[in-house]
Amino acid sequence: MSFLADYGFVLLVLACLFGFFMAWGVGANDVANAMGTSVGSKALTIKQAIIIAMVFEFCGAYLAGGQVTETIKNGIVDMDVMTPDLLVLGMMSALLAAGTWLMIATSKGWPVSTTHSIIGAVVGFSAIGVSFDAVHWAAIIPITMSWVVTPFLSGVLAFGLFVSVQKLIINTDDPFANAKRYVPFYMFVTGFMVAIMTLSKGLKHVGLDLSDEQSILLAIGVGILVMLLGILLLRNIKVDTQANNNTYFAGVEKVFAILMIFTACSMAFAHGANDVANAVGPLAAIAGVIQSEGLTELTTKSAVPAWVLLLGALGIVIGLATYGYKVIATVGGQITELTPSRGFAAELATASTVVGASAIGLPVSTTHTLVGAVLGIGLARGIGALNLRVIGSIFMSWAITLPAGAFLAIIFFSILKLIFL
Repeated sequence: MSFLADYGFVLLVLACLFGFFMAWGVGANDVANAMGTSVGSKALTIKQAIIIAMVFEFCGAYLAGGQVTETIKNGIVDMDVMTPDLLVLGMMSALLAAGTWLMIATSKGWPVSTTHSIIGAVVGFSAIGVSFDAVHWAAIIPITMSWVVTPFLSGVLAFGLFVSVQKLIINTDDPFANAKRYVPFYMFVTGFMVAIMTLSKGLKHVGLDLSDEQSILLAIGVGILVMLLGILLLRNIKVDTQANNNTYFAGVEKVFAILMIFTACSMAFAHGANDVANAVGPLAAIAGVIQSEGLTELTTKSAVPAWVLLLGALGIVIGLATYGYKVIATVGGQITELTPSRGFAAELATASTVVGASAIGLPVSTTHTLVGAVLGIGLARGIGALNLRVIGSIFMSWAITLPAGAFLAIIFFSILKLIFL
């Protein structure tokens, strides 16, 4: 263990820097696409979205994000083939590679999957840098399946939700009265779905290990609270029935804008709880190996230290505030024109898809799910409502994310081996 004894402190400092860089990329890309619908629909200004995301992403990441990246923990890498020194250098190269790819994608405005970035990087250094047998290849199949399945599911759900909004509210004789009548029901569904997502994927990591029945009852309670709060807020919205159509429909959309504030806060908390693991998982693994002086079996069993979560949460917030506007612009305005009613349908469909997929154990990307939902909204308005050129570049960026992460990780792994070994 002389390698870890000699370079332990230096490696830990470098790993913290690389982990912060990766968390910055998660904030700049992944968090930005989650807030894009709220900004694009004009329910929130970009400044308000960043403030909401900073508060709720940080709370989600720090309070409920204590989970080592599931895909790594559940066996993409075979720890028996991996020596402690190669694991430390490999995870460092994975963080640096995934962070670099996220920076490139964000500069282009591409919403890509942070999960796929880090998985691609881990697979790359393991297969090429260590041994082809170091990767459990069967675990990669459901990940590639999720590229197609989750955008399709969320697209279908968003399509159905928006069609229901059109039939029940927008295309009726009195849209404003119907909005006040039906929006509380949508608020209940929103509160329920996001509470279930947070309870099932987030809070169990802070010691609240609730049963399915308890989670459902709690989620129903949250749904009712959100609905009652929404009804109170809706009372303050007045609209001039004699006004022209544009002004009248702006009043109807104000009703949905209130709903979007709830979905934005909830999505940010749940996203922070789930996706901070992409940045802090490898960092926690490195810290675990260095502190246990090479005992790799401890890396998947030990809890994530609080300081690692804090570092990840800070990186996410700074990434969103400094560079998140690029991806917000793509998701919020360049795929299809969004209004609060359309943005609400997209966010609720995203939450529902993540809940359903996690229940059956399918690994999902928040990015792919949300973009699929926005596409579904565009299709509900007709194919002409979609910007096919932007969609083409997004799909292309998805296809190259995993190999790009792998390629960069191989390069960085080779450099780190030259320096340290």
